[in-house]
Amino acid sequence: MAVMATLAPLVRARNCTPGINYCGSSLRAIAHGVNYDEQIREQLTLNGQIINEKTMQNSLFFCEGGRNGNIVLRKVCSYKDLDMCLDMGLGKDDKCMVAQRIHFSGITAAFQHVDVAIVGGGLSGLSAARNLAAAGKTFTILEARGRVGGRVLNAKTGPSGVQEVGAEYLGPTQDRTLGLAASLGLKTYKTFDDGNTTVWRNGTVSTFLPDPATGGLLPLRPEALAQVMPVVEELGKLAAEMAVDSPWDHPSAEEWDSMTCESYLRSRLNDTDALFVFDLIFEAVLSTTPSEPSLLYWLSYIASAGNSTMPGSLSRLLTTKDGAQESRIVGGTALLATKLAERLGYRNIRLNAPVHRIVQGNKHVSVYWNDKMLTADHVVVAMPPPLAGRIAYEPALPARRDQLTQRMPMSSIGKAIAVYPKPWWRKEGVNGQALSDSGITRATFDNSPSDGSYGAIMGFIGADSMRGLDLEEEDKVEELFVADLVRYFGPQAANTTDFILQRWDLEPYSRGGPVAYGPPGLLTKFGPFLRKPFGKIHFAGTETADYWVGYMDGAIRSGERVAKEIVGNFNNNYSNNNNNNNHNNNKSRSA
Repeated sequence: MAVMATLAPLVRARNCTPGINYCGSSLRAIAHGVNYDEQIREQLTLNGQIINEKTMQNSLFFCEGGRNGNIVLRKVCSYKDLDMCLDMGLGKDDKCMVAQRIHFSGITAAFQHVDVAIVGGGLSGLSAARNLAAAGKTFTILEARGRVGGRVLNAKTGPSGVQEVGAEYLGPTQDRTLGLAASLGLKTYKTFDDGNTTVWRNGTVSTFLPDPATGGLLPLRPEALAQVMPVVEELGKLAAEMAVDSPWDHPSAEEWDSMTCESYLRSRLNDTDALFVFDLIFEAVLSTTPSEPSLLYWLSYIASAGNSTMPGSLSRLLTTKDGAQESRIVGGTALLATKLAERLGYRNIRLNAPVHRIVQGNKHVSVYWNDKMLTADHVVVAMPPPLAGRIAYEPALPARRDQLTQRMPMSSIGKAIAVYPKPWWRKEGVNGQALSDSGITRATFDNSPSDGSYGAIMGFIGADSMRGLDLEEEDKVEELFVADLVRYFGPQAANTTDFILQRWDLEPYSRGGPVAYGPPGLLTKFGPFLRKPFGKIHFAGTETADYWVGYMDGAIRSGERVAKEIVGNFNNNYSNNNNNNNHNNNKSRSA
């Protein structure tokens, strides 16, 4: 545990002697630097509570010694429990028995101070650290899991195979993800897209060759297509009017945020096939039903699927070629996180560190996890809003930020992967992609590795389908998933060699995915608080991005933004301090 350089000399100078009891007044002489120095006064804690002067003066402590420059103390009792405390001198062995009977928790003045503490070791937190390090700032990442990456995760199959069970794809205009991959020496390859796509509709299987002119939509009866295409065009037109960093400022924001996407669609569609198309779209893209997000949120999501030179489009969200699913990373996307963490240095990353409390003081912020604590000049909370809301903040978050975290749910998603000796479906002229109106998986992809050394079909399990499986055993989910694949691709799909299941809904530090979405009323009432800092606390995460919300690219962009905020704050403080010093020097000279 790192300790500030000023602490250890104070400990040695005040001679905290092991085995000796100290009343509050004596303890103040020992720990004056810990408790009252402006730089470190908030570092001495008891049972997670900062010790103040009153506590110090009204308690009896037992000194367990100094280890590596740390004062280690144990509370024996308060004055009201031991009236003789004030009269107590050093070396009263009988009072040590009191400590054994009362069993007070330990108290330690060990701590670390960094420029920035980052809560969350996913791509947004790692991106923030990368940019802060480039600006010369010190940082510590606190990650609740035993790994980095967040919702980016690889799973092993066979002796050397890797499958992405979290965020997987990247495509055009995802500049940050592509740039990070290149900087880490990672190679990409095209998602397999050759051949026909399979459709399971009304108990019948068919195939079709996707038409780029319709954005890869499945073939529809003329009546259905006549309803679908005007809606697709209208969504694109309205999304193009959005300011990606403030969709709530659009003149029609209140109207669009007052309705669900389902109510919007049903005002324009009555054909069952047309409605089916949009059911598929929402489950594939957001892992929701159309009844869950607001129209404003959906329009902002479409608008974000681009960059500053290429506006977002629904087609880019949906398609493989020239779309969000165009490419994969050789070795799996988790390499983005693990290799970046290696560059940042695991000495700056604490795993298995679930932060439960953040306290803003006058000069520093204290961050607590397990039985540990560090301080920082700034804190980045790099996690989805609903999970960020589970941390205790002191002082409390502004009401609108807190209510944002209560009202912005995670969507529901899982990924199931069936593994085969070879990608046999390719020889049958199909691309492994299926669209379905039933079953637990409504959209599948060929997930075989770049060299085709084995075959894999991945299926998204989203929205109500995922929620309906929360209590099912994995064997049952496998049975249902393989049955779906047999319907889509034939009996050979039953001959699996491995099965992989990732249920993000049940992950305690994710509770769903791919994104926390905005139901009606959220963006217009609380949207500005997605990114608005609270004192020295800053918020990152893919939900806070301008472009590619819900994707790895959005996570990386959010880390860049929050690092820029913090570095700007440091620079402003430095400039202000210099101006104050110059002013004081001028006053001294004139005097």
